[in-house]
Amino acid sequence: MKLPKLGKGAASENPASNADDGVSRETWDSVNMDTPIGAQAAQAVRIIHGAKGQQLPRPSRQRVFTIANQKGGVGKTTTAVNMAAALALQGLQVLVIDLDPQGNASTALGIEHRPGTASSYEVLIGEITLEEALAQSPHNERLYCVPATIDLAGAEIELVSMVARETRLRNALASLKEHDFDYVFIDCPPSLGLLTINALVAAPEVLIPIQCEYYALEGVGQLLRNIEMVKAHLNPQLEVTTVILTMYDGRTKLADQVAADVREHFGDRVLRTVIPRSVKVSEAPGYGMSILDYDPGSRGAMSYLDASRELAQRDEPTAKEQR
Repeated sequence: MKLPKLGKGAASENPASNADDGVSRETWDSVNMDTPIGAQAAQAVRIIHGAKGQQLPRPSRQRVFTIANQKGGVGKTTTAVNMAAALALQGLQVLVIDLDPQGNASTALGIEHRPGTASSYEVLIGEITLEEALAQSPHNERLYCVPATIDLAGAEIELVSMVARETRLRNALASLKEHDFDYVFIDCPPSLGLLTINALVAAPEVLIPIQCEYYALEGVGQLLRNIEMVKAHLNPQLEVTTVILTMYDGRTKLADQVAADVREHFGDRVLRTVIPRSVKVSEAPGYGMSILDYDPGSRGAMSYLDASRELAQRDEPTAKEQR
């Protein structure tokens, strides 16, 4: 069941946080216990909050990622939100574009997305500019979002008859000059329709989340074929540069086997960091937070922080060619 969303100033009502930087009550309980588990939790909290004082190197060019996988429930939105939050925590300017009519990325970033809100729908049909749809996350001044409303559900049909229907998001991004974003993450719906095609045309890089479960690679082949089609006809710069393993459960042999299969198929495009299966990560959006705000001492928060650093420090060959 979805947890109630909290507005600004309601942090004290959140059972999973207190006034001290949003650290969960559970985490602080363990921190205050003189036990090995308590010491480990305390160290995790120190690391995650120490990240606020660190600065990741800015990329020499703006990096735009489409986060895509036509299979639902693999962690697309979770990855988009938490990677963005982790990079912003470490001093970078980050934008998340929500292209999923469900608006889950908007919810997780604490951004209003009721009907009537300026959103990615109006941007795609040309009613407003991307800059007019920008909303700042209440959790970090460097983190922005273009929210999605339910109106986006009808955009697939409306775009069919429009001129340059596949390049509307790319054109909108090109006009965004006032904000010097280091990273842009485009969260796609679990389909390969015009919304996802717009995202693939707008970005030179694709990030694919793959869950460490049975049928993990099901549908990825079709996604890769579609990416090749978009590359051939609409966006020659498009490359799958990053794959991230999500929902990893180290207690099972299946997770290790899936991870090995994915690494064998995608090689060094797979991040070394894996994202563990975590109830906390699933709970966080219900409070309008990323896992780094909801429970910064959790394994999920630590993993996304590590993954963001790895992403920032990677210098992909395709990225060099595009500079």
